[in-house]
Amino acid sequence: MQDAAPALLREDELALISALQLRPRASWTELGHALGVDPVTVARRFGRLSEQGAAWVGFSPGPRLFEQICVAFVVIDCAPGATAQVARALGAHPHMLTIERAAAGHDILAIVATRDLLALSRYTLDLLPHLPGITAAQARIVTHMFTEGGRWRIAALAPGQRAQLTERPPAQTPVAPGEITPLDRVLITRLAHDGRAPYQSLANDLNVSLNTAKRRVEHLTRRGLLRFRCDFARPLGGWPVAATFWAKVPPTDLPELGLGHLLDPHGRSIGVIPPDLWAEPTV
Repeated sequence: MQDAAPALLREDELALISALQLRPRASWTELGHALGVDPVTVARRFGRLSEQGAAWVGFSPGPRLFEQICVAFVVIDCAPGATAQVARALGAHPHMLTIERAAAGHDILAIVATRDLLALSRYTLDLLPHLPGITAAQARIVTHMFTEGGRWRIAALAPGQRAQLTERPPAQTPVAPGEITPLDRVLITRLAHDGRAPYQSLANDLNVSLNTAKRRVEHLTRRGLLRFRCDFARPLGGWPVAATFWAKVPPTDLPELGLGHLLDPHGRSIGVIPPDLWAEPTV
């Protein structure tokens, strides 16, 4: 007998996810006020989603962070029957930002981040090809980030609810090289496991004061070094299929395409760029 398909997310669950997409670290009181339910119900509802692996809050590297690290798409081929095992092993690697199983072309598509090009070379050329189950790995270095998937919204809220949760993004200021401190790196690692971790919990884990933990988190977001985001298991929301497109574009057209403008030969708009868009060097 086949296992029953998991139930789709309810409307109230989609509304909570939509609210968290707008304000990933909003208090339960703020979220409850916008959704019209009490804070305890909101916290219990998200706790249930989190335990089921249906929704979670993490973060994306902010646009300024990409100026200080090296990022690459890595396509990975696996031995027959080894893809799931390889994906689980890669999930324990700190370099991995995302891991996706692909239906064609390659077995796994991963986004990898390292401190610099040398570390990326060692990881992709010396370590990955020798992991059990991997038969080939090819890296495509990202040279510029136009936008990232954390900006995608499921639009499950009424306009008035969205207005209560929408904040003006903070003005970003230039980031000096080396501005990410060792404490920040530990803090980022902790937030990767729970983007809604309370400031007091962060302070206890890092053995710093509450004010220090709050100030460093606000510093990282204000400087565009990280951006919190709420993600969910999209098949449970009615989006069972995701596609990754690779396109070759003349270098002179990259800026226009990166801003989301698709034009036909006559200069007429024919669409917009999807949530994730990156540029890589041409060979």
